[in-house]
Amino acid sequence: MTERYEYVPHRLLGRRVRDIASGVEGELMAVTNENVSDSGAERWMRLAYVRDASGLEFTTAVGNIVPAGYLDILEGCLNRRRPGE
Repeated sequence: MTERYEYVPHRLLGRRVRDIASGVEGELMAVTNENVSDSGAERWMRLAYVRDASGLEFTTAVGNIVPAGYLDILEGCLNRRRPGE
């Protein structure tokens, strides 16, 4: 039987991150490459495990994870660049 998951190194492990899909912030606890298929055909996906302020962990796609505060900084930069000024 094949393993259904494997741990993957990530530069944000142990740091505060934001899930852009839900807007929830927390600490990135783990990143795994998981076989999410319940049929015979394998379907592998990278999942991020994030622990929120209440201590609950949730999963999201790794592509949805950004450093906490990143979106605020990005919005600030975009607000300073107004067309026509």
